[in-house]
Order: sequence, then structure tokens, then C-alpha cells
Amino acid sequence: MSLILRWLLDLAARFARTLDWPLLAALLALMGIGLAVLYSAGGQSMSLVIAQGGRFAVGLGALWALSRVSPAQLRNWTPLVFGVSLVPLLAVLFIGTGKHGSHWINLGVFYFQPAELLKLSLPMMAAWYLNSRPLPPRLDTVLVAVAIIAVPTGLILLQPDFGTAMLVATSGAFALYLSGLPWWWFGMAFAGVAAVAPVAWFWLLKPYQKDRILTFLDPESDPLGTGWNIIQSKIAIGAGGLSGKGWGQGSQSHLNYIPEHTTDFIFAVLSEEFGWIGVAVVLALYMFVVGRCLWIAAGARDGYSRLLAGSLGLAFCVYVIVNGGMIAGLLPVVGVPMPLLSYGGTSAVSLLAGLGVVMAVRVHRPVHAR
Repeated sequence: MSLILRWLLDLAARFARTLDWPLLAALLALMGIGLAVLYSAGGQSMSLVIAQGGRFAVGLGALWALSRVSPAQLRNWTPLVFGVSLVPLLAVLFIGTGKHGSHWINLGVFYFQPAELLKLSLPMMAAWYLNSRPLPPRLDTVLVAVAIIAVPTGLILLQPDFGTAMLVATSGAFALYLSGLPWWWFGMAFAGVAAVAPVAWFWLLKPYQKDRILTFLDPESDPLGTGWNIIQSKIAIGAGGLSGKGWGQGSQSHLNYIPEHTTDFIFAVLSEEFGWIGVAVVLALYMFVVGRCLWIAAGARDGYSRLLAGSLGLAFCVYVIVNGGMIAGLLPVVGVPMPLLSYGGTSAVSLLAGLGVVMAVRVHRPVHAR
């Protein structure tokens, strides 16, 4: 019996050493809040909660598995991981399905979104390449890094999925920023995007994408049509007040005024039912996750780990800002889920897997650096 107990204690100790417990605690709190809000938004449907809980379990398994992989091993696998992740991204263009294009692959048991893989594999590849070159990067290094970012971004735009393409490109751009690239480079890139915006408007954007931009600029121009989503979302946010209407008491979601209230607009449900206090708690948890990732990146023992952990942490921050801005009418609706709150499998698993990589950077540092 003593041998079994000793073995269990040793197993628990080894398990504990592969996780960053403050970061995990914040993630578990966000998942718990997400399941509670999902239960309310889904009309007290336990089937939704159980399905999302199962996805969280898979994501936590991926998080733990990747936290055990040393950054050195991960660096060696990076080109292969990046190359393999591009294969389903190409396949979805031919066999994919979706409301506005080809975003998903039907695997029978569940739908798989290949673009989510790039949220992890692209910053891995950008960090791998930049780490092998002198930093701050020279012009030739920047051009190759931009090409690495542009290939998957372009494939995602072909689906078309502008929101995910923007997030994937941003995760790669953060690696460039953290490598020491001056701010004015990003200013030039922004100016270039602004210069080609008229071309994109007339030749690249689909009609529904144009409607989203026009609705963002003036949602009241079509209050019963394209502007409905944003108007109802803002009503829900304002109706929450300081402490909210109470769990399960949100009229906007339960009367189906808020569209997609279990996915893209679930943060509006949280705002109505838990008010400013609930929003502040969730945003504080998000800020802690981002801050913890950046703290881990700052203490990384090599350039690859530092660039990768920092990129993943900043990308997580962008996900929160884009979804929050979207439901508040501050940004166009681009179909970006709120991390660990919105209902969905591929997004939650890829997000938790990325944070498992961040944990690997933390737990594989030298003991004196922890």
C-alpha cells in the first residue's frame, strides 16, 4: 500500500511540475464562467454545456500534453507542424462547407476548422525562422517572415474568412514585433493596407462583408436588417447596468433578440445578466492570462521560446479585443469568438493547446529562473 501511495504522490508531483498553476487557475475560472453563461444563453440546455465541457476536456488534455514538450523539441518539430497544418487548409477549399464559403471540414463526428491550427503553427514558424537569424531582423529576414505569414493568411482569405485570417496574420506579426522590428515598419504596412483598401472593396470583398462594414459605420441605417445584431447587442450591454439582471434573466437572449447568442455574441449575454461587475471580473481574468503569458515570455531562456510565448499571449489579447469591440459596435462583425466563452470546439482546443505551449516555456526554464 505504501508503494502504491508513493507512486501516486510521485505521479501527482510530476503532473504538477508540467503546469503553470496560476495560468491554469485563470483558464479554469474562465471556462467555468463560460459554461455557466452558455447554460443560460442556450435556454438551460445541459446538452450544450456537456458538449462544450467535453471540448474543454480535450483542450485541457492537449494543454497538458504540450506542456510536457520542451521548447527545444518543439523548435525541431516546427517546420513539420507548419507544413502539416497547411494540408487541411488547402483541402477545405475543395471539400469544405460553411455559411459564407468553405470554412469547415465535416469529419462525421464533428466539424473541424483547419484555420484554427494556424493560430498555433504560424507563430511557431515565425518564431522558428526569426530565432535563426540576427535580430533585430534585416530587410531580407523581414520579407521572408512576411511571406511565411502571407501564405496561410491568403489561403484563409480564399475561404473566405476575413476574421480568422486577420487573427492568424496578427499572431505572426507579433513575432516580428517582439523580434525588435521598429514601429515605423508597422506604420508602413498599415499605410500599404489603407492604400489597397479601395481595390479590396471593389474586387475582393464579398457582398456580406461589405454589408458588415457599412453596418459598423451606421447600424441604424437598417435597424431591422443588417444593423439588427449590433443594435440588440448594445441594448443587452446597456440593460445589464452595474450588477446585471441575474443569471438566466437576460431578456435579450432568452427572447432571441440577440443573434448567435451562444457563439459570437455570448459576451453580450454575460453583460446583460452579470452587468459591469461580471464584465470587469471576466476582463480581469483575461488580462491576467495575457500578463502571465508575457511574464513567462520575458523569462524564457532562448529567443524561440520568448518570441513564441509572447506572440501567443498578445494574440490571445487581440481575440478578446476584437470580439469585445464587435459586440459593442466598436469594430465590424467578423465572426471572432470570445475565448473560452463562445460555444465551439476547434477554437477552444487550439487556444488551450497554444497556452500549453506557453506553459512548456515556463516549466522548462532553469530552476533558478523560475
